[in-house]
Amino acid sequence: MVSDLSGQTALITGGAGGIGAACAAALAAQGAHVIIADRDAEAAERVAGEVRGEAWAVDLLDTVALEELALTADILVNNAGYQTINPIEAFDPAEFRRMLTLMLEVPFLLIRAALPHMYASGHGRIINISSVHGLRASPFKSAYVTAKHGLEGLSKVTALEGGDHGVTSNCVNPGYVRTPLLESQIAAQAEAHGIPADEVMHEVILAKNAIKRLVEPTEVAALVAFLASRDAAMVTGSSYVMDGGWTA
Repeated sequence: MVSDLSGQTALITGGAGGIGAACAAALAAQGAHVIIADRDAEAAERVAGEVRGEAWAVDLLDTVALEELALTADILVNNAGYQTINPIEAFDPAEFRRMLTLMLEVPFLLIRAALPHMYASGHGRIINISSVHGLRASPFKSAYVTAKHGLEGLSKVTALEGGDHGVTSNCVNPGYVRTPLLESQIAAQAEAHGIPADEVMHEVILAKNAIKRLVEPTEVAALVAFLASRDAAMVTGSSYVMDGGWTA
C-alpha cells in the first residue's frame, strides 16, 4: 500500500493534462498538496481545482528565470515534454535544441532548485517521466531519444548525490501512453514510415509489444505514487519500465 503523503508538496510539470494530470490526482489522493506547473494557465487551474491544489502558469522554456528559482517541493515530477518526428537530415536544429531544453535542461534546473530544501529536510523524491525511448531508440525521433537518454543519466547522478540526504531519484519509462500527445503523432508517424494512418497503431506503435494495448495514464500515475511514498525509500537510481514487454 502506498504511504500517506499528507504534509508534503508535489510539483508536477506538464501537469495540466495526460500523464501529468493523472499523477496530480494520484498524489493528491494520498494527501499531497499538488502544484500544477503548465504553460496552459486555464487547464492548470482546472486540474488544480479538481485536486484541491494550486496552479503555476509558467513557460519552462524561460530557463534564465529557472536559474534563480528556489523550490520548497518535497516531490518533484519532471513530466513536461512533447514529440516531433522527422529524419535527422530534415530535423530543424532549433526544434532539436528546444526539445533538449524542455526535457533535459529544465529537469536539471528544477532539480537544482529543489535539492536545497530536500537536503535541509532530509527527505525528497525526484521522479522523472522518461520513456522506453530513454532506454531504446526509434527512427525519426533523434531529439526525443537524445533528451530521454540524457534524463536517465541526470536521474542517476541525482540519486548518487542525494543518497546521503534522504533524496531518491528514479525514472519511469512507459511505452506509448493513451494521451493527446500520442494522438498527435499518428499522422506524422504515417508520413515518416510511408504507411496509411490507420496502420500506424499496429505496424509502429504496438509492433514490439507483447501486450497489444496502450499504457493508461493512471497506470503511470500509480507507479509515480509508489515512488513518492515512504515504501520506496530504498528505490533510487532506477528506471521502471512499463512498456507491455517492448524492451523484452
